[in-house]
Amino acid sequence: MTLWDGSYPFYPGANARFPFDTTRAVIVTVFLSMLATFIIILPGIPGRRRLCWFLRLLLGLFVGAVILNVQFTRDWESGWVRANTSYKSFSPVQVSADIGLHIGLAGLNVTLRGNPVEQINETINYNEHFPWSFGADYEHSYSQGLQKGLPSPILYVAEKFSWQSPCGWHRRYRIAGHYASAMLWLAFCTWLISILLFSMSILLYGGQMLLLTGTLILSSLLLFSTTRNTLGCPIHFGPASLRTDYGESFWLALATGLLCLLLGLGILILNAVQPQKLKLIFSLDKRGEEEQWDKCWLPAQPSCSAQDGFMVPLGELCHGSATQL
Repeated sequence: MTLWDGSYPFYPGANARFPFDTTRAVIVTVFLSMLATFIIILPGIPGRRRLCWFLRLLLGLFVGAVILNVQFTRDWESGWVRANTSYKSFSPVQVSADIGLHIGLAGLNVTLRGNPVEQINETINYNEHFPWSFGADYEHSYSQGLQKGLPSPILYVAEKFSWQSPCGWHRRYRIAGHYASAMLWLAFCTWLISILLFSMSILLYGGQMLLLTGTLILSSLLLFSTTRNTLGCPIHFGPASLRTDYGESFWLALATGLLCLLLGLGILILNAVQPQKLKLIFSLDKRGEEEQWDKCWLPAQPSCSAQDGFMVPLGELCHGSATQL
């Protein structure tokens, strides 16, 4: 890079920003649309079944949305550091900036944000993505960053995750991300099967599939955690060091996995101990209603019980109906 008009060549125009990732927005929109559609038909569900039905719907959509969403998020592991660092190659000029590292299952994002944003007559606000999923070429993305002249902190962090780096992070994160993603796709399939089984009133097998869903989610987290614990190559910016910790997607997936385990275990325990309460939760306990209907035809019964919350004095009505028959 050479001097040109008193400054080093960089991007020809405005600073490039990483394009807005619409995947999360599409997933959230689809599930919210489904929720809104079911809320519209909610008033048509009679009695106390309405609340149980709405809670089952809300929990089911939440689990499915989380499993599908964390597949594409880039904050399974993240960290920030504020440091004074060089901004351009072959330049002694330093800037004060916040440097962020965000690692997902399919790649990483490196963020560089000036503090303040406007420094040395430039807007320092970058967010670059480097993919490593199968089918993506990390080295090509890194080479493109070199050709475009990305800021030195971004290239320094990206180089740590390159194939040639002695840190060895690229291979471990790539393989762990691949298998964790496969586990999550299996969890999404078992979640769909559990929803189908619950809709068919096969509660025992539905609970087992929900339990399997939680196990698969936690297995994906375990795979990712083992990779992170092997890190031993620090990222230094002068005296400051960039350290990462588990991000929002990791904790959200952990909470969802534990929720699936608790729900699955609860369904299995209720099915073994008190199956009638489980049927009541899923609005399948019609035995009480049938008993009330049978009492109407007993000639010795003076009155019939209430049904659907309405007290009906059916003593004479029942005997009158029996006489007509």
